Amino acid sequence: MNKMKSVLFVFCFLVSGCASILSDSSYPVTINSYPDQANITITDEKGMELYKGKTPSTITLKAGDSYFHGKDYRITFKKDGYEAQTAFIHRTLDGWYVGNILFGGLIGILIVDPLTGAMWKLDSPLIVNLVEKTASSDNYNATLQIVMIDDISKDLRSKIVRVN
Repeated sequence: MNKMKSVLFVFCFLVSGCASILSDSSYPVTINSYPDQANITITDEKGMELYKGKTPSTITLKAGDSYFHGKDYRITFKKDGYEAQTAFIHRTLDGWYVGNILFGGLIGILIVDPLTGAMWKLDSPLIVNLVEKTASSDNYNATLQIVMIDDISKDLRSKIVRVN
């Protein structure tokens, strides 16, 4: 009977993945901006739009995409009176995945965690400070022209203001 328990324990040890047991493959990610109520659009690395809404928001995102490939996300922030900004959420290797060396064995390292996406994690929260728009010469099509005073008509010379 003890031999049967030992075989069962070894089997369970070999077919489990440490990260898939102790971690997740999807994460709630909180996205906020200052000021809040900014429009956000979340797209994945393939450009597929996954979410449109306003800050603050909490969205559950998958950390894994396919076998040994994690997912990254692009978040675009837009708000009237502020510059549009882009931020990224990048997947990182989950620390529990390394635990497969001690607990999950080769099955966890090569099959279970890479297939489930549990080998990756997403950090939260993401907070972006929006920058107010300012006037620029692009908005006014302003140009600077330097001319000699002799090239200015007598009517316009009376309107010249000395700067120095």
